[in-house]
Amino acid sequence: MITPLPFRMHASVAALWCLAATTAFSAQPGASTAAPQQGDEIAHAVKEGDTLEGLARSYLANPRQWPLLQARNKVADPRRLQPGSLIFIPVRLQPSESATVQFVQGEATAQARGSSTPAPIATGSKLEEGTELKVGPESFVAVQLADGTVVRVQAQSELQLRQLRRRGRAGSVQSVLEMHKGGVESTVPPSAEPQRRMEIRTPLAVTSVRGTQFSVALADSGQTTASVEHGSVAVQSRRDTDSEPGAALKAPTALLTPGQGLAVATDGTVGAARALLPAPDTSGMPTTLGDAGLMTIDLPMAAGATRYVAQVAQDPAFTQVLRHGSFPDGRLRWKALDDGRYYLAVRALDDAGIAGLPAVQPFTVKTRPVAPLYQHPAPGAVVPSGAAELRCTEVPGVRWYRVQVAADVQFTQPLRDEQRLTECRLPLGALPAGSYFWRIASLLALPDGQADQGPFAPPQPFTVADRPTALSLQALQAEDGDPTVRLHWPAQAGQRFRLQRTEATDLDFAKVAEDTVLDAPTWTASNLAAGEYLVRIQVLDASGLESDFSPPRKIRVGTGIRTGAGLPVSTSSGTPVGRP
Repeated sequence: MITPLPFRMHASVAALWCLAATTAFSAQPGASTAAPQQGDEIAHAVKEGDTLEGLARSYLANPRQWPLLQARNKVADPRRLQPGSLIFIPVRLQPSESATVQFVQGEATAQARGSSTPAPIATGSKLEEGTELKVGPESFVAVQLADGTVVRVQAQSELQLRQLRRRGRAGSVQSVLEMHKGGVESTVPPSAEPQRRMEIRTPLAVTSVRGTQFSVALADSGQTTASVEHGSVAVQSRRDTDSEPGAALKAPTALLTPGQGLAVATDGTVGAARALLPAPDTSGMPTTLGDAGLMTIDLPMAAGATRYVAQVAQDPAFTQVLRHGSFPDGRLRWKALDDGRYYLAVRALDDAGIAGLPAVQPFTVKTRPVAPLYQHPAPGAVVPSGAAELRCTEVPGVRWYRVQVAADVQFTQPLRDEQRLTECRLPLGALPAGSYFWRIASLLALPDGQADQGPFAPPQPFTVADRPTALSLQALQAEDGDPTVRLHWPAQAGQRFRLQRTEATDLDFAKVAEDTVLDAPTWTASNLAAGEYLVRIQVLDASGLESDFSPPRKIRVGTGIRTGAGLPVSTSSGTPVGRP
């Protein structure tokens, strides 16, 4: 899965590529003429006046270590170095650095070098060179290196911080990460340091990054793709590289500029550069999501797209990723998040699997207090003019209910808008015959007397008719006081539901009286004793996702005893009279 972040690579032994930022192949102003860094050593091109003692001071922050450089390079006279020759500096001799855990989501462990036991990691903890990270399913870790580089380790990944070194006492940082499984994303800040080194390695690939933003992904087939958002990236087949430490990389096979991408076949053949697909259209995405079961976002498929890849994060830099996924169409589905502010990043993949440009969209999740469930009328039912009533369940802890009625599903001009009903019911009165929609929401009472409204439930259609004779018997049976209870709620295609029922006082559902799986978003109970009950619902999505159970709603079962006028018989306090 690719996300619209500055850098991403998936690891596999099938990878046959090598990527390096353009700056790894072109000299910066004032840069050394050193050959590109590779392996575990730095190749320094000797200049006039260089000595081993001076190189030890510059690279190792310890001039007394010059004999180690002499031994490694077999230098006969340490005070007379040949200009233009190469001196190899072992990275292991440089001062070590550490990394800091910025964010952890889910299950992640770190195993320090020399340790046999992995330990859970937490935000703020330090990671030393050699540490191996393992990130579990549906998990995420962000790590900041000493030079400000942020590495985002994706779910089901294994990554080793192989080298965390600094050139001299205060010089550039030298970082090498070894990835054994999964994927990472990395943001490498621009730097004027010509000797800075940032590499991410896989079993058959090396990527050298210098302040550029790009994406890399590996398909199950072994094909590798790359795409560039900012800067430029040199792409090189692994079969064309030298593997000896300190050896120079050959000229890149292709150079990608912003807005371009390419694919590298499993045999190492580098394809031609192509334009990236544009960012998906998120203009129709709601600014607020209110489903407490699953987080659902529907986007139109972009022309030429074969699938979407997407992430949801708490921050616009996508350092705190909470959800991610790959979707064959524009129907993005995740387990619901807590109420708050989030950011969606989504990209389209073309027919070669190359990730397009990202669309980043902020949105809000507001699911509390949950909306009631619809009771009467059933969706699309016909009700009698002048005698009908809209009814819904109660929500424990809620102070008021808001019920709206409109002639259009967008509710541009509500015909009824009752905002502080103490009961979840609304007599329609003399509403003219016609087709309508209604929707409902719950409101909590705040300490200052104001109301905190939750999301509206999706609108339900109904029809008002002048002649009761046109109504079905079913439509006329749902008045309060009946022993039959019917519930209805919105659903996506292919979803099933698990419903639990318990006594009204059992808020924790410790003694569940009924636990059933439903194939449709409706539930009917006709044999319950008169009284009050709680129900809660879990969504079983066609994708395999299962939501948490919803907050409970309260239902009231009547007695079925009516007056001669057809009204339910109740006590002076409004409690239904029980059956004899």
